[in-house]
Amino acid sequence: MKHRVAGRKLGRTSMHRIALLRNLSTELFRHERIRTTLMKAKELRPFAEKLITLSKRETLHARRLVLRDIHDKDVVGKIFDTISSRFAQRPGGYTRIVKLGPRRGDNAEMALIELIGAETAKKGAQPAEGKAGAADAGGKAEEKGKGAAKTKPEKKAKPAREGDEKDKKHARSKAAAKPKTESKSKSKSGAATRKVGKSGS
Repeated sequence: MKHRVAGRKLGRTSMHRIALLRNLSTELFRHERIRTTLMKAKELRPFAEKLITLSKRETLHARRLVLRDIHDKDVVGKIFDTISSRFAQRPGGYTRIVKLGPRRGDNAEMALIELIGAETAKKGAQPAEGKAGAADAGGKAEEKGKGAAKTKPEKKAKPAREGDEKDKKHARSKAAAKPKTESKSKSKSGAATRKVGKSGS
């Protein structure tokens, strides 16, 4: 009989597994919705919900117990200020798991784990576009226009190297040598025609 072996190993040692759950729960409370494998999501659910239950006490001792697992003070402040008040009248079941199907590559089952009410909280947090947004857009357009009006500085001419001068001299000498060879070939061809003409006559 396998007693006292509840929970999934997730292919990790106990310390690595605890660190994984702490990191996942930190990101879950920060973004209120994360995408991970189905097995990790199922292990994360009780871990994160216990932290939310602790935060509902609103005592210094409870805050210190949460800080033991969540090392980001900003996230801990969010848990105690907003998340605990959202679930004040809820006895449990603070998270939701939605299956997303297999992942391409290793075919692992993927899932979306989120806090209940995350969709309404995100909608309320979006700022309404108004005159301020239009003014910002106009200012950005003006900045872009100013940037386009600026001309690029001209590039300075690079100083000539010694090797380049040698190459130029070598090319000049070759160009000067070519007509001489052509004149020699012409003179040879002319002499040949003269000889042919004499022999023909």
